[in-house]
Amino acid sequence: MNTLMIVVPCYNEEEILPDTVSQLTGVIKRLIDKDKINKKSGILLVNDGSRDHTWEIIAGAHSRNKFIYGLNLAGNVGHQNALLAGLNMLKDSCDMAISIDADLQDDVDVIEQMVDKYIEGADVVYGVRSDRTEDSFFKRFTAQSFYRVMSGLGVKTVYNHADFRLMSSRALKALSLYKEQNLFLRGIVPTIGYNSDCVYYSRKKRMAGESKYPLKKMVSFAWDGITSFSIRPITMISMLGLLIVFCSAISFIYILLSYFLGHAEPGWSSLMISIWFLGGVQLFSIGVVGQYIGKTYMESKERPRYIIEEFLNHEEEPQNGED
Repeated sequence: MNTLMIVVPCYNEEEILPDTVSQLTGVIKRLIDKDKINKKSGILLVNDGSRDHTWEIIAGAHSRNKFIYGLNLAGNVGHQNALLAGLNMLKDSCDMAISIDADLQDDVDVIEQMVDKYIEGADVVYGVRSDRTEDSFFKRFTAQSFYRVMSGLGVKTVYNHADFRLMSSRALKALSLYKEQNLFLRGIVPTIGYNSDCVYYSRKKRMAGESKYPLKKMVSFAWDGITSFSIRPITMISMLGLLIVFCSAISFIYILLSYFLGHAEPGWSSLMISIWFLGGVQLFSIGVVGQYIGKTYMESKERPRYIIEEFLNHEEEPQNGED
């Protein structure tokens, strides 16, 4: 029988974590009762350098609940690195792992469907939102725009999928071979190439606490995704440069004709518009190229993506878990 581990990255989640533990423990018990997973299955809570009592809650849950494991990172390394730390920790000790955010806005009831898809032969099962009716117009528009841009840049992603997914042991081992510092798991996982499937669900509202992805972080995350997987922005800048050169040549011909026909007049406005426009394009282009140079610089350092401070494991025969 298969071992399932659920990986939950946690950052300042003290308000919601007790309920998260309770709900996920219930899922594990139901699947064990149905003989779909074995009793070695559990939940790995990864503390991503929280500043509240998140780690204390994890340690307490571990001492009372045989299904709870804890991984404490030495500092805050970000959601993607924290998630990867948990997945790498389990790649040799479980048959499949499911990643889910601590707020449980992703529907835990479809976890059983994911396990069924794995049993049928899927190495990766994506949790895909069936609708975005709960989102504001702005969030819905920006999310859809992001996926369209990623698709247009040639990046393989799953539409309306975040980081709620099941991965088999061999998919986890394949994922561990990716060494880049600029992690964008939504783009990396589809490149693994193993057999995949999807389950669909409606996203819930957050039960407590605040979102750990405000607009600023969402924009930064989207930009990292684009620049980590595609060099097309640089190509587009080159094409834009050629277009401006072409337009400038036409303008030059027009100016010469106007001058020789006697229609040319000094134009402060047109001069300033041209200067500002070309200056803006140049600065933007330098900035984009600089982003790629900066990422190359960070990759060349080969610094560790995370450092583990403590791992809470059940080495002895565990007692009965809590409800």
